[in-house]
Amino acid sequence: MAYNNDGIIFMGTPEFAAFSLQTLLDAGKNILAVVTAPDKPAGRGRKISQSPVKSYAQSLNIPVLQPANLKHEEFADHIKGFSPRLIVVVAFRMLPKVIWQIPSLGTINLHASLLPQYRGAAPINWAIMNGERTTGVTTFLIEEQIDTGKILLQRELPVLEHDNAGSLHDRLMVAGADLLNETIEKLLSGSVRKTDQSLLMENSETLKSAPKLSRESCRIDWSKSLLEVHNFIRGLSPYPGAWTDLVHNGKTISPVKILQSSVIPDAKSLSHPEIQTDNKKFIRASHAEGFLEITELQIPGKKPMPTTEFLRGFRFLETDYFV
Repeated sequence: MAYNNDGIIFMGTPEFAAFSLQTLLDAGKNILAVVTAPDKPAGRGRKISQSPVKSYAQSLNIPVLQPANLKHEEFADHIKGFSPRLIVVVAFRMLPKVIWQIPSLGTINLHASLLPQYRGAAPINWAIMNGERTTGVTTFLIEEQIDTGKILLQRELPVLEHDNAGSLHDRLMVAGADLLNETIEKLLSGSVRKTDQSLLMENSETLKSAPKLSRESCRIDWSKSLLEVHNFIRGLSPYPGAWTDLVHNGKTISPVKILQSSVIPDAKSLSHPEIQTDNKKFIRASHAEGFLEITELQIPGKKPMPTTEFLRGFRFLETDYFV
């Protein structure tokens, strides 16, 4: 099997990666094959589901590889058989050295932050949770330590006041795909400049990380400032969702996810986030700095609902509070 010398292996799994794949193909890039996660059961029916990257690749009859073990010798031999000039990675697993060293131009990754800031699995979430006003996308060469390789290109994007993780994800997805295409063109033409991340770290006082989200890291800390709580909710919406316990009629309901909120500044001094509501149109959690207006939430066993819809089937008591 013969390929031209600009052949690319694309590796990725979620929608974020599938959009990059589509953009590269629309731009005429020569995608030899796609590597994605194995199919797995999903949803209540545990129906076998395939990744967005696989679905899109199969619709265009692009070969799809789904290795269970990236370190397996057979997988490396398969990749070598395509003789790729470049491997492109978007939202995929950490690759072993034996794989990322195969292509002559190396292996590049698209990361949804301005490296070296927010290295890790959840850069979009943590940028909003930390109240950043600017973020962006970075393409870089993969090396042994995760997210530390030489930077190729970067593009800044503002974090808008109304952004949550979902809306910022979508804007970064588009910007990242365009940046990735530009990076590949410059790599293939030999015109890209490579910048060591250590040079950028010299101008940064503190490096912020973006570790994988866990259930406990998504729990609301009501002792934080009102704005910090609001940003925390934005950064975890719509998924996986910031959560808290609700003490209702003396019993604890957990987890209660707060998916949308707004800040109402007002001097208060309360020991815990008491709930103010008319049980018809609004829910507000009291805070030392004012109120957190809750506009969308979810309780166990129910779908996410706007406050007005939620209050049609749930009635708060005067003694209820979040904790």
